[in-house]
Amino acid sequence: MALSYDFEMATPTSLEQVACALLDVGRPLKLFEASITPEQVSHDGAVTPRGMWVRTYERRPAPWSPLVTDFGITPTAAIGFSLYKHDRITEQQDDLVRVVTGLLDRLAGDAVLSGMETIWLMRRDGELLLNERDDIWPERRLAALRQAYRRDTLAFAEQ
Repeated sequence: MALSYDFEMATPTSLEQVACALLDVGRPLKLFEASITPEQVSHDGAVTPRGMWVRTYERRPAPWSPLVTDFGITPTAAIGFSLYKHDRITEQQDDLVRVVTGLLDRLAGDAVLSGMETIWLMRRDGELLLNERDDIWPERRLAALRQAYRRDTLAFAEQ
């Protein structure tokens, strides 16, 4: 089973700008080498030192997508995170949270971070909501957030 997460955004920002923002946020965190380009991260993706594969991609959800039907969010760009499942999963998730919080500072629009059918966070109409589960948001991850937030029950509607 793959451990993957998607950060999906309804943003006026171009995919190239999203890729540049990803690298701008990730380099100071030592997640991406200087040689990684926006084009590379948009086509082949890039691998972080802990083994997490990261790629930006254009998002065109179907009208029946749960993000559209359940939350009224129609993403235009996304970043996929595939964790290396054999080692340091928690640390990779922490890296993912640090990247996403940096992107929330840089990119406008509604956004959702989800993985394995669980919504971790959602920004809608400027309000940041975090999943109420403490196993997803332990204190160290909450401390990584620079934005004001509210905890809430976040879930896709039952099918």
